[in-house]
Amino acid sequence: MKTYSAVPGQERSKTIPCSLCGGRRHRKILTSRNYTFVRCVDCGLAFQNPQPLFDDLKQRYGQNYFEYELENEKNFFHLMKLGLQDIRLFERTAELRQERRFLDVGCATGMLLQYLLDRGWSVNGVELCRESAEYGMRTRNIDIFVGTLEEARFPESHFSVIHFSHLIEHVPDPKAFFSEVRRILVPGGYLVVVTPNIDGLQARLFREKWRSAIADHLTLFSKKTLHKMLVATGFQIIKTVTWGGLAVGSAPMIIKRPVDRLAKRLGFGDVVLMLAGNTKTGMG
Repeated sequence: MKTYSAVPGQERSKTIPCSLCGGRRHRKILTSRNYTFVRCVDCGLAFQNPQPLFDDLKQRYGQNYFEYELENEKNFFHLMKLGLQDIRLFERTAELRQERRFLDVGCATGMLLQYLLDRGWSVNGVELCRESAEYGMRTRNIDIFVGTLEEARFPESHFSVIHFSHLIEHVPDPKAFFSEVRRILVPGGYLVVVTPNIDGLQARLFREKWRSAIADHLTLFSKKTLHKMLVATGFQIIKTVTWGGLAVGSAPMIIKRPVDRLAKRLGFGDVVLMLAGNTKTGMG
């Protein structure tokens, strides 16, 4: 049930304050030989602490990670497209007056960007894994920056939509990351965030065996803490959806299907998607 995760090597680490509120009071919630996750007593954010230094952590995203992304790109693309349909993103952006510019951070091999490019969007990607980025540039003719979003230094108020799926949980300082996203998003533009939901049914049932409780994930958001962080960095929440009630193989399909439907309807799914904007303009 686990997602991809590299086995940590001899990496340096440090104790950090809460990225959301700066608090240093926390309690342990998930532990294994490879990680310790704590929950901030003051705001409720769950994060890995102590945390591996990013200069060491980013070495995990190499050839093995690329092979995993390439093998699963069609399935990941299908899930991303379903999420964008759920929030009616393309109906919302149809009325944008400026050029439609789409940025996918953590774009992997670029399949989503190719889909949008073929439909008239101007697209850019950011990808830390060099092998994945080079594959996307070579086979899809997509402009992908190799590195982090901050290193890319995009112009201010440049993109109509910024999207990242299963990326924010890997970022060492998510609050600073969201601030940079807001800087490069146009007024009236849209932000789409997809990340595991630590308050979902699967996380509560499986705890350390939850597929998203892995050493590569630095922050595990709930709907509440993701909402708080987006508001704290200047965004306004437009829509929230969750999906995924039970993992494949954890229950017979006769049980899994109705639980999945309830998870989406009642909001206790394994994955949360939030659509946000940086102004009231353009929101529907």
